[in-house]
Order: sequence, then C-alpha cells, then structure tokens
Amino acid sequence: MKTNPKFILSGGGTGGHIYPAIAIANELKSRFPDCKILFVGAQDKMEMQKVPQAGYDIKGLWIAGIQRKLTLQNAMFPFKLLSSLAKSFGILKQFKPDVVIGTGGFASGAVLKVASMLGIATVIQEQNSYPGITNKLLSKKANKICVAYENLERFFPKENMMLTGNPVRQDLISVDDKRNEAIDYFKLDTNKKTILVLGGSLGARRINQLIAKEIDRLLSLNVQIIWQCGKLYFEDYKHFSDKENVQVLSFIDRMDFVYAAADIVISRSGASSVSELAIVGKPVIFIPSPNVSEDHQTKNAQAIVDKHGAILLKESQLDSEFNLVFEALLKDKGKQEDLSENIKKLALPNATKDIVDEIVKLVESRKL
Repeated sequence: MKTNPKFILSGGGTGGHIYPAIAIANELKSRFPDCKILFVGAQDKMEMQKVPQAGYDIKGLWIAGIQRKLTLQNAMFPFKLLSSLAKSFGILKQFKPDVVIGTGGFASGAVLKVASMLGIATVIQEQNSYPGITNKLLSKKANKICVAYENLERFFPKENMMLTGNPVRQDLISVDDKRNEAIDYFKLDTNKKTILVLGGSLGARRINQLIAKEIDRLLSLNVQIIWQCGKLYFEDYKHFSDKENVQVLSFIDRMDFVYAAADIVISRSGASSVSELAIVGKPVIFIPSPNVSEDHQTKNAQAIVDKHGAILLKESQLDSEFNLVFEALLKDKGKQEDLSENIKKLALPNATKDIVDEIVKLVESRKL
C-alpha cells in the first residue's frame, strides 16, 4: 500500500458535521503523515472558516438545503445542485482521491454521489439515529457506512454497515481528571452546582428564551450557569453576564473544561452533542430541536432515554414542565448518578480509530 494516499472529506453546515470530519482527518494524518487531505464544503457555511483553522485546505460548492417555505432559495436549488455536481466532478478528477468520506451536509451528498459514479471508494459516517434521505440514497453505492446507533438495518445495507459511534474530541476522554483546573479556568464557586446550557454552535432560540425567562429562579436554587447561547444570539443575551454566577458565551473553546466543570447539562440533542455527553457521562436534560429533518434530534435523545441515560423535554413541554423536572433532578443526587452511569454505558470512545480502520481497509483492498 502506498504511504501517501489521498483523501477527500466532506461535511458541514454545522459543527456536528464539521468536527467529526476534522477528527477523522487528524487520525488519518497521524497514520499517514505524508497523505494528502482535501475538504469540500458549502461555500458560505462555517466549514469555510473552521477547516482552515484546523490546518486543512477546503474547496467550496454552491449548494444549500431546501427550505420548508416557498422561497427564492428553493427555486435556485436545481441550479445549485447541478453546479455542485459539476464542480465535484472537477475536484475529484483533479485531486484523484483514494477514498471519499462524507460526514453529512448537502456538500457531502454531491461529492459522494459523483465519487461513486467515478468508481472511487466512499465511506458514509452517519451520526444520527434516523438518517436523512441523502445518506439513505448514497448508502446503496457506499463501500462502508459507519453508524452511531444500533438498529439501522432498516435504512442501510447490513453487509456494509458497522457500529462505530461518532468521532469526538479526544480531549473529552477522562474529563473528570480536569475538574479542578476547569473550575479555576471558569472562576467557579465550588460551593455551587454548575449548570451548563448548550444550544449548538449556532445557538438555539427556544433554549435561550427559556433560560432568559427562568434565570432568576435558577439562580435562587444556589447554582451557577455557563450559558453557550450561540453566535447568532450572543448580542441578545450577553447582558445576562452582568448577573452574578452567570457566564454567557457565544462559543466555548475549551469543551473539555466546560464538561469537566458541569454538574448538570441542558442541551440540544444533535448527534455530536449526544456522543460527547455519553463520553463525559454527565446528567443531561435534552431539549431537541423540532426544526430538523426527520425530527432526528428527538430520535437521538429518545435512544438515550430508552436506556435510562437522560431526560427528554420537548419544546412544547418547557413552559409547563421545565421547572419541575429541573428542580427534581437538582435535588436528587441518586438520579444524577444513575443518569451519568447509564449514559456512559452507551459511549463509544474509539469511534475515530474504528472509522479510520475501515478507511484503511478500503485503501488496502484496492491495492493502492
């Protein structure tokens, strides 16, 4: 096998698609120091900044998803799709990758489709418990589908599927060892429980509205709050940092520290968040976004709840049930410990290594 294989990775739109792709790229680079890696993303999405920051080249496609409402953007979709397929063809013919890996997002759909047409080996990394239509279609031609949840045989060819889990940041392993350092980093009071609020890289409007409404009641329970409101909402909520025991952040650089410091987490249930929370083993209240394809966040959270590893509250339940559910959890140390133990049983900490093992097998099987 040649020591300098070429890989294209494609995934973007949100951090949940970008960071797994970067984790896979880093593992490939550690195994093949002389390999060449190129990312392909959507030209106006966050991957165009995050991927170069991680040290990799990226090319952008003119592609976006279909909106639920009738918009000009929807009318442009066929043109964007054709443009992306044509540009993907050019990128693949020029770069000549040995394997193309897709971690989700509309750009990855175009690249993997063209790669399979050209006979290039493809790997799908499906992060959710309920796949979107793009990956369902692509899976029919994919060489390997690496999944994060059990019982996906009804969506994908069983013979090409492998349970690996989702790639997570390796610095999240054993975060408990960092607790004292984390408390110093965030200047926290060791006599108070720390509540971590996560809405994803862009933010979650309904979670932000909830915390803004209930913040005084929460603080009256002798807690301190680290609130990642997302870059889209930071200007609206940053003034809450003026309150004692509240830190409002648009983005958290040290996720290992914030998880180490947290006692209870309130979070969306995107695939990466669920995988990270399983690794760190914190008691969590999931509030899924209802505005995602196939309602996959609810399905992700339900898969954990079914194993007694988390609490699930739908957005429609927040006004009537949040305070009761949160206060009951805060006061019940046994429940916190049970949730932590049960969610940790579902963790797959070797996901990145296992996915790259499958990629390496593909390279070797083609005698490259």
